[in-house]
Amino acid sequence: MNFYDRENELETLSRIMSQSTENTCFTLMIGRRRIGKTALLLRAFEGEKMLYLFVSRNSEAVLCSGFQQLANETLGLQIYGTINRFRDLIEQLLIFAQSTHYTLIIDEFQEFENINKAIFSEIQNLWDRYKDRIKLNFIACGSIYSLMTKIFENHKEPLFGRMTSKIAVKAFKISVLKNILSDYNPNYTAEDLLFLYTLTGGVPKYIALLMNVGAINFSTMLDYVCRPDSPFLSEGKDLLVSEFGRDYSIYFSIIQLIASGMTTQSEIDSIIGKNTGTYLENLEKQYSLIVRNKPLFSKPQSRNTRWAVGDNFLRFWFRFIYSNQTLVEMEKFDLLKQYISVNYEQYSGLILERYFRQKFAEEENITQIGSFWDKHGENEIDLIALNDFDNTALVAEIKRNPKKINLQTLKTKTSALQKHLTKYKISFKGLSMKDLIESQDNKSQDNKNQEPR
Repeated sequence: MNFYDRENELETLSRIMSQSTENTCFTLMIGRRRIGKTALLLRAFEGEKMLYLFVSRNSEAVLCSGFQQLANETLGLQIYGTINRFRDLIEQLLIFAQSTHYTLIIDEFQEFENINKAIFSEIQNLWDRYKDRIKLNFIACGSIYSLMTKIFENHKEPLFGRMTSKIAVKAFKISVLKNILSDYNPNYTAEDLLFLYTLTGGVPKYIALLMNVGAINFSTMLDYVCRPDSPFLSEGKDLLVSEFGRDYSIYFSIIQLIASGMTTQSEIDSIIGKNTGTYLENLEKQYSLIVRNKPLFSKPQSRNTRWAVGDNFLRFWFRFIYSNQTLVEMEKFDLLKQYISVNYEQYSGLILERYFRQKFAEEENITQIGSFWDKHGENEIDLIALNDFDNTALVAEIKRNPKKINLQTLKTKTSALQKHLTKYKISFKGLSMKDLIESQDNKSQDNKNQEPR
């Protein structure tokens, strides 16, 4: 698949690169696995003097031997003797930076936690000693959010306060997702687009997997997901087991319940059989895997909370793949496909709401966006978008089928929020599958105006 988007990140990395020729820079890059961090870095520093080191789970001595060879091949830095400690290797790289400016990228930086925890203190000590004497563009890149946050943002950790920049690499925006699908399937349907969004959430690796095998519409994407050799079948477990460690089973159970529609703590507690407050807080704040949703206009102390899985792919995986592990283990892939097909329409209705909230947040001139439900879980409004500069508000009902939209009922529901909306000029709108994509003529013109990168 072609390289798409990332203009802002490339601009930031270019600016940091220029700055590092005068003052040493220590950049933290963070983002979930498969989000395209490595591709972005290699693109940003293509043609520049650069050393890229990937930290795999191996012994420190084996890693150092490989890194030593790479330093020689990439930088022309010949380090004599055998190096068995990363501390010694990094010191040689810092000494080299006294006379030569270059970029040093250490990918999966958090894996040093499993190799030798002392490495973080050793890097801190060496960095403090050399940083004022070198010209180095140092980038620590990591994908396990909890560990990277702990390493760099916990004041008790040795590397706290050392980073000079932080870049969070996120999934593609909806506009980019549409551009990609247009390139591979110019006549895509609304169902094709929604399923691509549902399955990938804009994660580049997942999109590339689909596009590269010709899975460019709903049917072929579903076929690929349910193939015996599909990487999607084990992806959720591959991503999260290392995050959760030995507690992964209870965390998996909680995420599965949320993905299946049990969005309040009381519902989750009743199934798990104990208070899950601490686990929910960890999933939200430490792992950034779930989000706490509250009705728009609710007070900060309101307990009217609904939990949601923040990542579209993981939400799909827990709802359809993890909950049917028996079918996967028995290699009943046709039955898995049938199960997804039967339940997808109802499931995708909620994803359609997420799609439009994200689209409005990305593309419209608004200052607040959210949804509303009362304390009884009733009187629900799917989307409220506010502009506090011109005092306008859009209130929308979202349904897959436009025939099920009733604007008069929506207006009646909105009357309950009158005290919050008195200063706004309100417009009402129905949003459905037919609003997912522009006309084919407009889409073709968009393709002409923006070529893939």
